[in-house]
Amino acid sequence: MNGTRREIPNDPGRRERILDAALDVVAESGVHGTTHRKIAARADVPLGSVTYYFDGLDDLLAQAFARLADTMSHLYRATLRRASTEAEAEAAVVELICGPAYAAPREMTLIFEMYAYANHHARVAETTRTWLRRSHESLALHFAPGVSHALDVLIEGWPMHRVFGDRPLDRRLVARTVHAIVDAHPRPSDRDRAEDVHPGSHA
Repeated sequence: MNGTRREIPNDPGRRERILDAALDVVAESGVHGTTHRKIAARADVPLGSVTYYFDGLDDLLAQAFARLADTMSHLYRATLRRASTEAEAEAAVVELICGPAYAAPREMTLIFEMYAYANHHARVAETTRTWLRRSHESLALHFAPGVSHALDVLIEGWPMHRVFGDRPLDRRLVARTVHAIVDAHPRPSDRDRAEDVHPGSHA
């Protein structure tokens, strides 16, 4: 092959199918139980196809986790973009925390595996940092930077507590907490009035 990889003809979706299969295997067996052979079997492709497209298992897992992060980021942003008011934006945050799509059991398992893998793999660690930046940018469609950061902590952290606590979330409590965080941050008009009362108080 002259050292150059070519796309296998007549199966343009094979590479993506392998990545999706890798995520399925990781969700079922964990990173440490994931092998080329299991991935090939799940993707229903020859074992050689897995090594053809990827430079080893680390490369395959890194690309699979990047695909996961991209998919989750798109869902995150789409949920927030549907909101047109602050109240709808708060409801969108609650849906990300409590709803069935973003924090589904399979996705939570994969997130746990990705975070653990990122501790020892710089490439996957960068994927997680990019994911965080994209989340903050999506929240910034409606909220100030400090609020965006706090809400993202809730969105990522509260479902983890649900998983390990093995009990459903109280959606009303989540909604009240989200509203309290948003409501506690001064609106621009509030800051303007504060500066009028205490001129020069901000560096």
